[in-house]
Amino acid sequence: MRYKLTFVVGVALGYVIGTRAGRERYEQIKKSARELSQNPAVRNAAESAAQTGREVAGKALHAVSDKVGDRLPASVTDRIHALRHHNGQVTEDEWGVSNT
Repeated sequence: MRYKLTFVVGVALGYVIGTRAGRERYEQIKKSARELSQNPAVRNAAESAAQTGREVAGKALHAVSDKVGDRLPASVTDRIHALRHHNGQVTEDEWGVSNT
């Protein structure tokens, strides 16, 4: 009960502080966030992190599949192969992330 009360007080305090800041401050923060996300350096860093994540995930997949072997259900292994190779080529992931 104590944690629920603390949470409710925190939400109320955040609401009061947020309403005092007003719409102008909200729009200013929103504009700054948009500018930051469109910065080429930030976009390159995010893409680099995504690429590294895909590489690490691929290595982890190989390590796990080597250890697990045939113990996975056929439906899982079929799905993994379908995601990794489409017509003989490695495909883009389902998250819509590209290397551009």
